[in-house]
Amino acid sequence: MTTKHDSALFFTCVLIELIGRLTLQERSAVVTIMGRDTISHIYSHADILHCEPIEATAHEYIRRCAIPKGSFDNVAACRCDVPDYWDIGEVYQRLILDVQGDSDIIDTLVTVFRSRSSKEISNFNSDFYYQSRDYIAAHM
Repeated sequence: MTTKHDSALFFTCVLIELIGRLTLQERSAVVTIMGRDTISHIYSHADILHCEPIEATAHEYIRRCAIPKGSFDNVAACRCDVPDYWDIGEVYQRLILDVQGDSDIIDTLVTVFRSRSSKEISNFNSDFYYQSRDYIAAHM
């Protein structure tokens, strides 16, 4: 079971968001390409991985998982201030914790990143990611 301040989950979510931005992939595609085992490894070793610059860690996992360049550039498409990948990682972390219940944390993470809510969070031209935790969880 996780705690409400799960720093490993936060790091994992931020890393997935950053990898999506660097590769221009939808976050659901990043999760699919990386696979549950790799995501679980990142989560389990976040306390060590976070000692390196996150950009270096992102590039290492892009290489390891052979994540190809895509065309999903939600940063360039944004008509307003682009939210930081740390902020978006926090939105994902809260959503995962809010909907987890008794489910495994990695299974919940994969479900959330593949959900329609993930598409809405990635639309930086909407205000969805600014909504309350309850609102975002209700739209899962």
